[in-house]
Amino acid sequence: MQLNTAGIKGFIFDLDGVVVDTRPYHFAAWRRLAQQLGVEIDEDHNEILRGLSRIKSLEKIMEWGGLYASEAEKLHWADVKNNWYIDMISRMNPEEVLPGIRDFIADSKASGLKIALVSSSRNARVVLRSVELEHFFDAVIDGTTTKKSKPAPDCFLLAAEALRLAPGVCMVFDDAPVGIQAAKTGGFVSVAIGDHRMICNSDYQLESLEKHPALYY
Repeated sequence: MQLNTAGIKGFIFDLDGVVVDTRPYHFAAWRRLAQQLGVEIDEDHNEILRGLSRIKSLEKIMEWGGLYASEAEKLHWADVKNNWYIDMISRMNPEEVLPGIRDFIADSKASGLKIALVSSSRNARVVLRSVELEHFFDAVIDGTTTKKSKPAPDCFLLAAEALRLAPGVCMVFDDAPVGIQAAKTGGFVSVAIGDHRMICNSDYQLESLEKHPALYY
């Protein structure tokens, strides 16, 4: 498949499920925390947590368990989960970059496109450093930068602003319905990566970037 990038000046990549797959690490940490709270979660629950902020993910787990916690308690449990997660992702390696993405980003940057990364995680830079990709990105917008999670378009708008580009000349790559919705709401060109049955309203749909598409100008 070709991506018509005529007029496109920047690519914005979601981290999880597009650049790397940290879902197993998130799931392991969330499941461990849920068990401490007396809640059992499985892969289906983990899919629902995709794209949500740390606090919103914790609130979902507590909702599933019928639990209540004060804001201070939520912050405490979120930090506990995060410490477990950081310990795991700090040991990631370059082989964990998803197939095709390194070459695709390198080719895109060599063609003159500006490159940004967006993640709701506050640990995005830890991941990028662990897999040796940080140097490719002109801007990184993570959970320390944006206050509103997807489907609000704020994270993508901040990325475009950091690249000094208008949303309409930026192409967003995301693998979650909330990400595609955020891109569409913000006025970006959207590329869905993965299961098209879940993401049907994007401008482009790709199974993966393993055999990355030609960039058509």
